[in-house]
Amino acid sequence: MASLDLEHFLPYRLSVLSNRVSQGIAETYEQRFGLSVTEWRVIAIIGRYPGLSATEVAQRSAMDKVAISRAVRRLLDQGRIEREPSDADRRARHLHLSRSGKEIYDEIVPAALAYEKRIRGALSAEENRMLERLMEKIGAVV
Repeated sequence: MASLDLEHFLPYRLSVLSNRVSQGIAETYEQRFGLSVTEWRVIAIIGRYPGLSATEVAQRSAMDKVAISRAVRRLLDQGRIEREPSDADRRARHLHLSRSGKEIYDEIVPAALAYEKRIRGALSAEENRMLERLMEKIGAVV
């Protein structure tokens, strides 16, 4: 019977690292704005790409459609995002940040960039370039 050494299993290690990195910044927006990781990702994606549908947000985030749908519903209910009908497709709805959503985005982005800078600061310039190349290579095969 084969045995799985989780501590050296790449998918497990990447997942744990991803969770740790996400939790590090999550404290900023959870405590300050009461946002979940999924809600912040929706705000971040819509802030960067206004006018996407919930399906497109799910595709960009590589997260579960149901989780994204719930986050979108909560953000709509809280008035942090707005939904507009599509001119081209009556069933489609385009998502945009509301005024309060933009304020949250504008406040969290500098903290998120500072967090990234702190993480990247642990690596040399060459290591950062290598990290980018490795993430692209891994992303191409999964």
